[in-house]
Amino acid sequence: MSEIKAEVVLYTTPWCPYCVQAKRLLGAKGVEYKDVDVSGDQEMRRKLVAMSGGRTTVPQIFINGEAIGGFDDMNALERAGKLDPMLAVAP
Repeated sequence: MSEIKAEVVLYTTPWCPYCVQAKRLLGAKGVEYKDVDVSGDQEMRRKLVAMSGGRTTVPQIFINGEAIGGFDDMNALERAGKLDPMLAVAP
């Protein structure tokens, strides 16, 4: 993989298995990310729904400010060979 330059933010809860999988995939790639725990913050959850285009589930993953969806969406990008190029772009 090329050098990682992107800013990655994950909005998660501690008990979410998809959040764990997303963190595991990014960790395996050596991606540093900001993890925002939204489990006890209803105001942040409301903001997250707006930021993610109406999605109410976690994780919600943002690369350089762009909502890419949840773990399944990120994993689909990975399988299609599209995740690494996204991660190589600086914000």
